[in-house]
Amino acid sequence: MRRELLLGGEWVSKEEKMQVVYPYTGEEVARVSRAGEEEAHRAIELAKEGHRELSSLTAHERYQILAKACEILTRRAEEFARTLVLEVGKTIREARTEVQRAIQTLQFSAEEARRIYGEVIPMDAHPNGKGKVGFYIREPAGVVSAITPFNFPLNLSMHKIAPALACGNGVVLKPSERTPLTPLLLGEVLLEAGLPPKALSILPGYGDVGKVITTHPDVRVVSFTGSKKVGEIITRQAGIKKVVLELGSNSAIVLHKDGDLKRAVQKTILGGYAIAGQVCISVQRVLVQEELFESFLEELKNAVERLKVGDPMEEDTDVGPMIGPSEVQRVREWIEEAKEAGARLLTGGQPKGGNTTLLSPTLISLVPTHTRLFKEEAFAPVVVVNPYKEVEEAISMVNQSEYGLQVGVFTKDINVAWEFIRGVEAGGVLINEGPNFRADHMPYGGVKFSGIGREGPRFAVEDYTEIKMVIFDLS
Repeated sequence: MRRELLLGGEWVSKEEKMQVVYPYTGEEVARVSRAGEEEAHRAIELAKEGHRELSSLTAHERYQILAKACEILTRRAEEFARTLVLEVGKTIREARTEVQRAIQTLQFSAEEARRIYGEVIPMDAHPNGKGKVGFYIREPAGVVSAITPFNFPLNLSMHKIAPALACGNGVVLKPSERTPLTPLLLGEVLLEAGLPPKALSILPGYGDVGKVITTHPDVRVVSFTGSKKVGEIITRQAGIKKVVLELGSNSAIVLHKDGDLKRAVQKTILGGYAIAGQVCISVQRVLVQEELFESFLEELKNAVERLKVGDPMEEDTDVGPMIGPSEVQRVREWIEEAKEAGARLLTGGQPKGGNTTLLSPTLISLVPTHTRLFKEEAFAPVVVVNPYKEVEEAISMVNQSEYGLQVGVFTKDINVAWEFIRGVEAGGVLINEGPNFRADHMPYGGVKFSGIGREGPRFAVEDYTEIKMVIFDLS
């Protein structure tokens, strides 16, 4: 495993280290060099040079670099997957899925390098435009800083780094202090693929690094995935630059009376308990039309209790550990608060086998809407199920949240589907699919406190480039 930080293409060892811990056992996996403010400032200076070098390459040359990186990552896929298990605690099957998704994100980004288009503007459509011809082109913004969370350290880093490089930017990445290993391995892959070295720095560190790379005046774009609290800090301190934020959610599934109950159960299991619920679009709330409520609860409870919880390296494990004991304790307090307010705990809610990071998959119903478990982002293997009567009530309950990332609606009625599409405040409405579905080339992002902007390589290009307008006066 890489233990040095990556500073403008050079591997640098620092005396001060950060401990990386395997969430399942609490054992140390590695000690990684910790970057500080000095490295952050230096990385930005190098990124400016890297940007000039990378942007001087042709679109085809940038495509070739990213395509070669894709080949290398594919060859090293199992190494990356096992590293993900060790630093995140996700199951080996989930880790392999993340690697395959990262490969797709890299492929799409490589392709976008070859199709960063401009557009002709009909200047003579304006009364003063006679004799003029106009068009715009897109140029790289310059230096992009990226900050990623612990849950998808490879693919979320890829979603920021790869499109930014495809455009010709220099990039400085600060991965989560808990999960720096796969981002550092990604740096290895990109350098081996021929990336101009100064175009990329990966700086494991803490808030001091994050503050430098988000406030520095030479940084033109800040891309952050993480908590609403930190996102608010970044928007206040970033200054005049583009800010792209993905700040999570408490996503809902709605099962209408004509919807497919078994499929809704299947998607709730897949969306609510994958990666121990530590997913921005994890299914946290399920709203079931009252005619199906008891039947749905019974089937879902049986499915939850069949999930295998334990060692994430075992091929048949369904649910692994949460990232740390403090997160388990936090969500247990939320569960107790909901129970005291009248909620009914159906299964789970306790540590599994004495392991302080394993929370038994939890199902709880009739949760009052004022409790934290309904209103806030649990980020845990916990699903809330509440009944509703009419479509308008369900839409109101979905919107009773400061978040708005994605929602899934199960119905066979196109008119009902359109009511939700029009009425729900969210960045994505998925019909007969769970809200946790994401294809890595689609425009992904939310409204309200779920964030600003959209990810997906084609759409990220819009944030990582600037429009330059060109006008010829031919008169």
